[in-house]
Amino acid sequence: MKKAFTLMELIFVILIIGILSAIMIPNIENNSLKQAAQQVAADIRYTQHLAMIDDRYNINNISSTGQVKWYKTRWQILFSANNGSATTNLGTPKLAYTIFSDKVGDSTGNPNEAEVAIMPGNSSRRMTGGFNTSNALSYWHSDFVGLKRMNLEEQYNITNVSFSASCSVGGSTRIAFDYLGRPLRGNLRFDTTPYMMGDLLASDCNITLTNADNKTIVLTVAPETGYVKINY
Repeated sequence: MKKAFTLMELIFVILIIGILSAIMIPNIENNSLKQAAQQVAADIRYTQHLAMIDDRYNINNISSTGQVKWYKTRWQILFSANNGSATTNLGTPKLAYTIFSDKVGDSTGNPNEAEVAIMPGNSSRRMTGGFNTSNALSYWHSDFVGLKRMNLEEQYNITNVSFSASCSVGGSTRIAFDYLGRPLRGNLRFDTTPYMMGDLLASDCNITLTNADNKTIVLTVAPETGYVKINY
């Protein structure tokens, strides 16, 4: 009866383990990038959903300067690394994103706690990976009410999000949607009419996620329909 492995058998097993490790480790890295892209795609779709069920049209929504501002309050998704503490130098800002409607005050273009989307199924949580307008939105603060999964750099090692020229206005990294679900580009705070020339997306918007290993994945948002796909 054979009671032990031979040296050749042990060497063979070690070789198999080494080959499997070489195959699996890159896949784990790629999966992290794909998971980030899948999550972002789902949240872009959710932002569009909010815009379609929560039409912001209201001609009585007037700013402190007397301007009609309802069209500045459309639901949008914003990518930013502006998520340190609002009151202390706690933590290093990391790349994250936020879903919000810029409805409070005169529409600053930045989210505050009352403007950030509520997490479905948990009204105490807000759909942000961090933004430094308050301690409640600061990723590193003990009062943080956001979602850690939305901090792309901390959770998925994503170090950069870039928008193609077709959807970036002045370096803006955000997309908003109107009540029909059509994507709009740029910072709505600067708009003076419901549809400024060039606001509506006219061609595919390519959003590139880059991780610390300089690997990339691209999401495409289509004009008119707002359809989101991931280019694997």
